[in-house]
Formats: sequence, C-alpha cells, structure tokens
Amino acid sequence: MSAFALSLALGTVAGLADFLGGLLLVRRSPTTRSLRYFVALGSGFMLAAAVLEMLPESLKLAPTWAPLLVLVGYCGVHLIEHTITPHFHFGEETHHDEFIARYKSYSVLLGLGVHTLFDGVAIASGFLISNWLGYIVFLAVFLHKLPEGFTVASVMLASGQSRKTALNAALSLGLATLAGVFLINIFPSWVHIGLPVSAGVTIYVAATDLVPEVNREPGIRMALVFFAGVAIFFLLRLIAG
Repeated sequence: MSAFALSLALGTVAGLADFLGGLLLVRRSPTTRSLRYFVALGSGFMLAAAVLEMLPESLKLAPTWAPLLVLVGYCGVHLIEHTITPHFHFGEETHHDEFIARYKSYSVLLGLGVHTLFDGVAIASGFLISNWLGYIVFLAVFLHKLPEGFTVASVMLASGQSRKTALNAALSLGLATLAGVFLINIFPSWVHIGLPVSAGVTIYVAATDLVPEVNREPGIRMALVFFAGVAIFFLLRLIAG
C-alpha cells in the first residue's frame, strides 16, 4: 500500500476511536478506572514514540529548525488550552457535578479539534518517512483517542447539549484527524514542518495532559501501566529489528 493509503486507512481507524469514546460516554458504559488505564498506557507509549522516534526523525529532516518547531508545537497547545479552552480537562473527567456554558463547550471542541488535526498530521508525516514510523505514530495516537472522544462528549452533555450533539462532537474530532492526514498528503513538503510540530504536540499531550491524570491515582499500579506503555514501544522496536 502507498503511504497515502496507509495513513488514510489508519487515520480513519484513529478517528473512529474518537467516535467510540463519545459513544461509550453517551451509553455510560466505561468506568473511570478503565479509562484511566487507557490514559496511563497511552501516555507512556506516546512519550517514548515522540522522544525516541519523532524527535530524531525531525532533526534529520530539519536540523536547524526542528528544535524550534517542536517548541512551537508544545507552546501552541499550551496556549490553546489556557485561552480557547480554559475549562479543559483531559481524559476521564465527566463534569457531571458542574454546569458548563455552551460557548465553553464549543471552545473545548475547537481546542481538541486543533490537537486532533495534528494527530492526523503526525500519522501522515510518519508514513511519508517510513512505514515503521507511521505505525508507531498511529499507535501513539490511537491509545489516547478513546479518552479524547469521551472527554469532548462529557463536556457537551454537561453544557446541556443533546446526546446527538455529544456524538457529533466526538465524530468531528475524528474528521479533524482525517483532515490532518489529507493536509500532509496534499502538501508532502510540509512534512519538514508537520513532523516536528506534531512531536511537540505529542510531548505536550503525553507529559502535560496525560501524565498528571495518571499521577492522580494513588499507589503504584497506574505508574506500572505507564511504564508498560513505554515497554510496548521498546518491544515493537525490537520486533521490527
């Protein structure tokens, strides 16, 4: 399969995971603990993938500008979460005990949409470099998609929106992921910018958004799940040879 076909197929799978996260919330089937396991596993895998694969490849593509672009990606998400989405909490928080203004719910959707756009950019950028990097980035993205869809649906419901609107919000995150895939495949030369910026976004989401959620759980179990995510990355790297 071509790089475009692979990134499109796996970008679709990642986008569907966003929708599934919203569907699970609407049907009230997930538990807080089970979602936190996804967060812990995903954060470990994402951090390993970003630091050990995305960063080195970014430096090969743009030795001079890559460090600055990584910082731009990191700071960009930080700015969004403290301006456009000041009420944002990543992961399992369901907001049942608080009322959220409708405009804030849409600001959360916009902020997450920007992040998921770069999910797609990261997947497509990875496959333009190598299938190995593409698959690794896809797994890193996929592991946090369920909590992401769960989050946006929970915010929508807490702001008084209907279940249909909550599901549509989760679906829109999936579509934003596909938009990122198409963007890089239409303009493949942008991979020199897209990959390092995506690396910065990935590092922010893993280390700043997800790890604090893991740290909220007492005891060592969640920490071990985090390290399991790192170990899975190394295992896949070993298998790939």
